[in-house]
Amino acid sequence: MNPIRSALARALLSPKPRPPRARHYATSSTGGATQPESVAAEMVRYALGGARPGSSPDEAMRILEQGASNLQGGGEGCGEAVGMLMLAMSTLLYRSGRRQEAMEKLKATNQVAPAAFRVAAWEATMGLCMEAGQVINTSVSPDDLVDLSIKDDNIKWSDQGHLKCRVNAIKGLIALLNGETESAQLFFDGCKDLCAGVGNKQTENAVLSYCEYLHCVGDFPLATQMYERVLEALTMEDMSGNFLATCNMVPEEVSLGATCSYGQLLSHSGKFSEAEDYLTRALKKAEDQFGANHPKVGIVLTCVARMYKLKAKAEGSSSIMVQEVSKYLIPVLLALLSISRNYNGLVPLIFSFNDETIHGLYRKALEVLRAPAINSEGVSKQMDWRDIISLARGEYAELLLIQSNRRAEGERMKEWAEHAWRNSRLTLAQALEFSGPSKPTVVDTRIGRVM
Repeated sequence: MNPIRSALARALLSPKPRPPRARHYATSSTGGATQPESVAAEMVRYALGGARPGSSPDEAMRILEQGASNLQGGGEGCGEAVGMLMLAMSTLLYRSGRRQEAMEKLKATNQVAPAAFRVAAWEATMGLCMEAGQVINTSVSPDDLVDLSIKDDNIKWSDQGHLKCRVNAIKGLIALLNGETESAQLFFDGCKDLCAGVGNKQTENAVLSYCEYLHCVGDFPLATQMYERVLEALTMEDMSGNFLATCNMVPEEVSLGATCSYGQLLSHSGKFSEAEDYLTRALKKAEDQFGANHPKVGIVLTCVARMYKLKAKAEGSSSIMVQEVSKYLIPVLLALLSISRNYNGLVPLIFSFNDETIHGLYRKALEVLRAPAINSEGVSKQMDWRDIISLARGEYAELLLIQSNRRAEGERMKEWAEHAWRNSRLTLAQALEFSGPSKPTVVDTRIGRVM
């Protein structure tokens, strides 16, 4: 039996599944999943379940496309079913490194899917635009991406509190990236009541953005409380049952982002042992989800290196010398880091070394991020992960500048980082210097940006 028929058969012959805990887009009178939705859900699980690092996404895409074609009948639940499949196609394209094609698929989703799916598609579109380093105005709205003259929703997204919360949270995140902290506060004020009920109606992604806002403005106690809530909610959620998220806003990305950002908060709070634990978890999540050589692994490695550097500074360590044996062991450990799945034993071992280890972590992060050579042209052109590469190079340059035999290299690296830096909220000097909780640097792994 071919994969498409196999997926359909499992959906049609198996007992009707109970609706997911957070389901709120079903159209049937009983509130449960319609048969088209059940079929689509099974196909999404099959397609995305096989779309892991090292596997070809072509077969999965064919399954999703065939399913969408078969379900465009206009019956009960068909709109939701097609919306599920199109969001899944966007995720598949994004995971395959085809960001622009994913954005085109999201645009198409807006034209055919009900309001809840339109919000999910818009949320992901904004997420991909932020990841690409585009400048976005906070006046954007899900309605901007749909022809309202041909779209007549029975229930509008703006009439549903949980959807408004998701929209406001994305606008707040955009405002934060733009350096508009007061505007960000207004957007998050409009959704913090729902954020307090994290775990309901798939708002974890919105809550993570709120956490990062609190983190950025220095409200560490409330940020700690909210990070812990969202992490707890994510451990209880069946991620395979969330069909209202896509691309870099799916629950797996939110889980990675929350784990990494909380690790950064613990580091900023001076709780380095706990920070190591959470950043180790984030590193494992990134490798499991994307593969060892994916740029998001480089993003987390940058956060690990920053934590270790801050720890050394807090402990008053300025030495960059290590025993000769360590110079040989560190490259071996870092090589293992890129292929080993046993992070729990490996990372603490690496952390037993000192500043030379930080050098190695930054080098590895820049390698995985595919940073352009310092002497290459085109720094001002479009560059993926610009924020993170600039930050990592700036941090690494500071380490080199205190070594007399590498000062010239450090100066070139610092000049490159300053030239490449485009952040609206922080100067590079501010991003590199953590002097207190008033304006900390927060790295968001979902969008690969510095806030």
